[in-house]
Amino acid sequence: MSRTNVLRYKACATFSPTRDVLVAQVFRPARSIASAFRRTPGPGPYAVCSRIEQAGVECRLVKHSRIILATALAAAAVAWSRPSAQQVPVFRAGIELVNLGVTVADKKGSLFTDLKADDFEIYEDGKKQTIRYFAAGDPAGPDPPGLEMHLGLLLDVSESMGDDIKFTKTASIKFLNTLVDAVDITMVDFDTQVRVARYGQDEFARLIERIRQQKASGWTALYDAIGVYLDGAGGQDGRKIMLLYTDGGDTRSAIRFNELLDLLKASDVTVYAIGELEHQSASGRNSQRAVLQQIADATGGQAFFPLDVKDLDPVYDKVIAAIRAQYTIGYLSTNDKADGAWRKVEIKVTRKGDYRTRSRKGYFAPYKKAPDKPKP
Repeated sequence: MSRTNVLRYKACATFSPTRDVLVAQVFRPARSIASAFRRTPGPGPYAVCSRIEQAGVECRLVKHSRIILATALAAAAVAWSRPSAQQVPVFRAGIELVNLGVTVADKKGSLFTDLKADDFEIYEDGKKQTIRYFAAGDPAGPDPPGLEMHLGLLLDVSESMGDDIKFTKTASIKFLNTLVDAVDITMVDFDTQVRVARYGQDEFARLIERIRQQKASGWTALYDAIGVYLDGAGGQDGRKIMLLYTDGGDTRSAIRFNELLDLLKASDVTVYAIGELEHQSASGRNSQRAVLQQIADATGGQAFFPLDVKDLDPVYDKVIAAIRAQYTIGYLSTNDKADGAWRKVEIKVTRKGDYRTRSRKGYFAPYKKAPDKPKP
């Protein structure tokens, strides 16, 4: 199985195999480019930064402990394919399997976890597609096996968190103790800066200690934090779930909101956003609620808005239930054009009853530049 995404904007980050924290910086490009961020093997971050600079994008190497991080933002069109490590169907070269995460509920929000592949139909731009891969999110002995899950935890530690950060840290740790399905956890904590680290399950104690050490300070680089996480998640295969916790709007990022939405639509990450907005004014609360709702909806996820920080535990329970009820469905598109265009996808449940599906609304097609015409 392979996956192709087309990104309009890109935050480029190099993750070290060591587990120290990366401090990410995002810069605006000197000019728009079309191919600076193609994911091709390279000798390391110095070479990556060199290629980016040659393309006209401002780039810096940021040293933190033993880590070097090259990061930039570009108005770019990027396409990449990576083989999956999972034991799922393999198809002939040049054909891409489109994977979608899907949750199904009734009008009261009760989740359905017993559906089979034959209970779904998929339509791309109005044309019915053939399902080639199916797995339940929390199956008992699935056949074929379900995809590995990678979890991203994005934690707002800006100054506005104030007195609530203590309870927020406790609730986050409780959530991680409950969701043990993930093979690794990428933590992104952000204020004025964005800091990133990835932990395996055998490093859980280090992750918990890092959460406990968080202190509230600085501004809120929310969009940059999401962009940096999406870049790192692009190199992972399997299910990718991102949990975002924030108490307010972005006040610092280089990435604009419309650029962020393009990044989200181009990714295969499902976002669950928790917005604790009771400290906002009425107008600010409505505005930020709409922003977080759009972030979640773009990926087929959900947004939750607890009225009090003490309501976090039941919200996290709902998030875990949704993650475990998510199906993964894959199909081969009948449209073989490699034009990078947006393709609308609709998923229907054929079993009789009241079913409401939640999934991303489409994807960017593979992109392949047409060969240059020979000069006369």
